[in-house]
Amino acid sequence: MDVLKIATAGSVDDGKSTLIGRILYDTKSLTTDKLEAIETRSKANGFDYLDFSLATDGLVAEREQGITIDVAHIYFSTKSKSYIIADTPGHIEYTRNMVTGASTSQASIILVDARKGVIEQTYRHFFINNLLRVKDVIVAINKMDLVEFSQDKFEAIKADFEKLIEKSDYKEQNITFIPVSALQGDNVVDKSDNTPWYKGQTLLEHLEELNAQDVYEKSQARFPIQTVIRPKQDEFHDFRGYAGKLYGGDLSVGDEVTVLPSLTTSKVKEIYFFDQKFETAGRGSACTITLEDDVNVSRGDMIVKSSEKPKVEKQLTATICWMDSKDLNPGTNYFVQSGSNRILAKVKSISGTIATDFSGEDTSKNTLKLNEVGKVQIQLSKPLAFDSYSNNKASGSFILIDSQTNNTSGVGFIE
Repeated sequence: MDVLKIATAGSVDDGKSTLIGRILYDTKSLTTDKLEAIETRSKANGFDYLDFSLATDGLVAEREQGITIDVAHIYFSTKSKSYIIADTPGHIEYTRNMVTGASTSQASIILVDARKGVIEQTYRHFFINNLLRVKDVIVAINKMDLVEFSQDKFEAIKADFEKLIEKSDYKEQNITFIPVSALQGDNVVDKSDNTPWYKGQTLLEHLEELNAQDVYEKSQARFPIQTVIRPKQDEFHDFRGYAGKLYGGDLSVGDEVTVLPSLTTSKVKEIYFFDQKFETAGRGSACTITLEDDVNVSRGDMIVKSSEKPKVEKQLTATICWMDSKDLNPGTNYFVQSGSNRILAKVKSISGTIATDFSGEDTSKNTLKLNEVGKVQIQLSKPLAFDSYSNNKASGSFILIDSQTNNTSGVGFIE
């Protein structure tokens, strides 16, 4: 069964957690004891309706304040697909949490309060989805029941959001607008009679049609090595396989390949999925391959088709989202973790911060603070094989690890 990963985004009180709770309720994904707990808590709070946000807001502080603070992952399934929803916080001080939740998602749901329309935080939520190259974005215009399901209000918000889309540099992004009421369930799972003017799909119907395989975008084949398999058993005495996950494109038996960064060449001899052999491995496959030649391949190396080589350099220019309470300053040492490859690096310079409302760069700043986004130049201690993030997400992204505390301090997207 396909697995679709979805991130949510929205401002305070836009109804993210309620929307997810409504999906769980209408798809009968809530256990009996969970549903009873929601009913009891809703009555205790004096509500005459079920507070579905209780299905996702697990922290005591979240339930007390009625806000989302940390990323919660919610799992549910339909007959055709399994889903993982990352319920991310919308506050500006939790930008790093939102980046974390959206980083592995194929689709994103941005909620807009029908009463408020497109606001400053909506700009930031769309900016992050643009930065992370999330392919499918659903703009759920929520709380339509509070504006009497007005088509004019829906169209006005849609027009405002389309102006925002014009500022995006990711033109392959698919944007879908859906009027919903998470509290009452209109157009979430079931079609609503309150919006006869809306001819599109419900939220779940749209998600059901998305191709989960598309999260592994088509580009050049990249096979970063996670481990070298040497059974050292009589039955497999000379076996030497290289295990990892294939990104970007396909690899087939007989393909001429190059091992990076050593630039040694060989051909694919065999492809294994556990104990079965296949002629071709598709993108997104976790597999083991063997080569015709006994070449030196180690964890952290990358196998690519000889005709599709990436850059191999000791310098990077990247957009960084800073996640550490300790500021990022030029001259600081960090580890760059790209796949299974970890390299000592130094931040050479910071050319400025990038406004998350699409208003441009501030080149007067040379420091990145918590939750800020900026352009950074990095010097590596040894060559790294990479692509631009726009061409290949897997080989075009990395994390910065504090060499002293071992904290994940930032996430980078290579230009």
